[in-house]
Amino acid sequence: MNNLQAQIRVGLIAILLTASPGALAHHGWSATEGVESKLEGTIKEISFTNPHMHLVLLTNDGEWEVDLAPPFRARRAGFDVGAAEAGDNIVLTGHKSRTDGERYFKAETISVNGTFYDVYPNREKTLQD
Repeated sequence: MNNLQAQIRVGLIAILLTASPGALAHHGWSATEGVESKLEGTIKEISFTNPHMHLVLLTNDGEWEVDLAPPFRARRAGFDVGAAEAGDNIVLTGHKSRTDGERYFKAETISVNGTFYDVYPNREKTLQD
């Protein structure tokens, strides 16, 4: 291994060691089912940070981890800090995890406090809130 390869390897290891667990656990659309679903519940906690806004949702069948859009995309749709908070009831449409038993959901639309937000307006929708 030459010096440049060693430096690249060390740099990549450093990046992996300093990356946030949320960034390492990031799920893409390929990790979700092709069919849309609806998920309703009460927000337990919500984060408006990068790389994706995130919330924990309490539903009748347990706690779900929900990835929302990146903050810039959500803000463009009008969904920003103050639009939702812990304790609010929320309805989401989007896609469940492909992994059996995993309570992970990637949201496309959000309805909270009487307001509808389409955070992925260019994605085809088969469900409406």
